[in-house]
Amino acid sequence: MGMLQDKDKETVRKIFQKELINPVKIVNFTQELECQYCKETRQLLEEIAELSDKVILESYNFAIDTQKAEEFKVEKIPCTIIMSEDKDYGIRFSGIPSGYEFTTIIEAINMVSKGDSGLKEKSKQKLKAVNKPLHIQVYITPTCPYCPRAAILSYQMAFESDYITADVIEAIEFPYLANKYNVYGVPKMVVNEGVQFEGALPEPAFIKEVLKALK
Repeated sequence: MGMLQDKDKETVRKIFQKELINPVKIVNFTQELECQYCKETRQLLEEIAELSDKVILESYNFAIDTQKAEEFKVEKIPCTIIMSEDKDYGIRFSGIPSGYEFTTIIEAINMVSKGDSGLKEKSKQKLKAVNKPLHIQVYITPTCPYCPRAAILSYQMAFESDYITADVIEAIEFPYLANKYNVYGVPKMVVNEGVQFEGALPEPAFIKEVLKALK
């Protein structure tokens, strides 16, 4: 039995036909043994990739393909990376992209394929000032309707700046991280360990909070 219903497949297929311009690569790190939702995540990504010939899926075994894991700096699985054929923008999803977060993956694919973050011009100009690494962690749950917006904003920022990486993390699947960063409500953002904030903030406010980590 597939992960996606036929009606969902048809909806995504139509979205891809309309939105996708350039090829997109999905890189999946998995490991069926001792990994919750690894198998389901891989199956979901396979079904997504089947909906367009512009979506390419590569899967690696985290325990065996250690060189690839180091290359992509993957430390937890299941991990999904959305990139172009030749550039890794630092867009990561840790956990299974189910529930509301399914749309996050679809939007990330569309964004990378179009080659445009979709951020406002004023936001793009602010991000040009970023001159040191910023790691945005966005803690979410699949039942949170406000989380996809925060997740996509972090991906848009990562797309715009080579200094920014965005790691969206399913809090329930990684409780040790949720406990470490005191995740009691979602979405919760952690930037470079020092800056933390919560809530589905509008674009200007979200970017302002993230850039506090530069100080």
